[in-house]
Amino acid sequence: MPPTTGLGVLRHEDPRLLERLEESAGVTEGGATSAEQFEKWFSARCAAQVHEVTPIPFAEMRSWSFAEGTGNLVHDSGRFFSVAGLNVEVGEGPVRTWSQPIILQREIGVLGIAVREINGVLHFLMQAKAEPGNPNGVQLSPTVQATKSNYTGVHQGRKVPYLEHFVGVEPRQVLADVLQSEHGSWFYRKRNRNMLVEVGQEVEAGEDFCWLTLGQLHEQLAIDHRVNMDARTVLSCLPGIGTGGLTDRGNGLHTASELLNWITNSQATYDLDTTLVGLTDLPGWRRSEWTISHERDLFFSVNAVEVVANSREVTGWTQPLIQPHGVGVTALLVKRIGGVPHALLHARVEPGYLDTIELAPTIQGTPENHEYVRGAVHEQLRDFPGLCERGRVLFDTELSEEGGRFYHSRSRYVIVEVGPDHPEEEPPGFRWMTLPQITWLLQHRHYLNVQARTLIAALRTCVA
Repeated sequence: MPPTTGLGVLRHEDPRLLERLEESAGVTEGGATSAEQFEKWFSARCAAQVHEVTPIPFAEMRSWSFAEGTGNLVHDSGRFFSVAGLNVEVGEGPVRTWSQPIILQREIGVLGIAVREINGVLHFLMQAKAEPGNPNGVQLSPTVQATKSNYTGVHQGRKVPYLEHFVGVEPRQVLADVLQSEHGSWFYRKRNRNMLVEVGQEVEAGEDFCWLTLGQLHEQLAIDHRVNMDARTVLSCLPGIGTGGLTDRGNGLHTASELLNWITNSQATYDLDTTLVGLTDLPGWRRSEWTISHERDLFFSVNAVEVVANSREVTGWTQPLIQPHGVGVTALLVKRIGGVPHALLHARVEPGYLDTIELAPTIQGTPENHEYVRGAVHEQLRDFPGLCERGRVLFDTELSEEGGRFYHSRSRYVIVEVGPDHPEEEPPGFRWMTLPQITWLLQHRHYLNVQARTLIAALRTCVA
């Protein structure tokens, strides 16, 4: 028998953990919450959570202002986040220099999912949570989704439920705990703590919470705008699940050491220079009473909103939100090499990454923007419809990004399995990796970007 703790919680290194996760992934009926019960609960939470979001001019924001001198958009407390300017120079690509607004959020937030065994099966405690930027209001979120300003009470609102199970947690209860980045195009070196913690039988689901098996969560992932970005990134950090019985890092086109060498070499040798500057007179951007936008009306804008909510730590506030222009396309190519599924990942540079590059999906971009920029990503996006026709689409769902900072940020997430006739040759900056190798990398910080993590969580639902 494997060792257990006094709380009945199995240690991470216990080989039975993978068996328990695989068992939970196989349960879609007969768990603590039936499909009928879940739909009834979720519909009730959607109806109960009022979230009214109204665009306002910057002058009507409360506790926010443009700082004298820099023109940066800052909160009076000096906490939460701010919007500054960034000058960027890169060593290659269709555009070598540019300037843009970017979010500064130095705090490390907590994204945590509580895990508990119910009737012998692992269940995940998910929260129904509305965010001001969500296109559909309520989505399934982690048990805890909070910035440090939130959970230390800077907003003077209600306490964050279940936080005590993640802050100061005993290591023996931790299934995963890793710092991961957020969107490198819109955040400057932002990180969150992604955690899965096994809890005892005394932990019950509150009104806005529901216990679901991993199999039920996999079903929800395939529904447009149902599982939020924060939940997707935490689920991607699960150890070993969905590796098709391949629990080691072998059997791949490349060894683990070769992949680490490639990643490290990319991080060390790519030329990227970023300089934080003020928003005042940021080249290529203009500010009006209502918005900060690009002179060509491309990429994204920064807008102000008034929020009224009845289900948050505070009931009303104002804040800036980034609003992307266009719907993104985020796609992952999968190919069986030697009978083993491999995913083609890209060493992608984004100005907000802490380590210059992170591994991204095969294709990542917004067609409208790259029609203007051109270059390799433009060609990939142009060929994307044909690629879907030539391959087998395993996953195709429109999902939204983090609704606390972005307004109606949507991307089409697609996984396409290509056949044996698709070239095995890797374009510059790309590598084929097995799912066990990717899962191993996800136990460490800053290897896969947030878009890739969503697709890996999805890939585990459809590749065996």
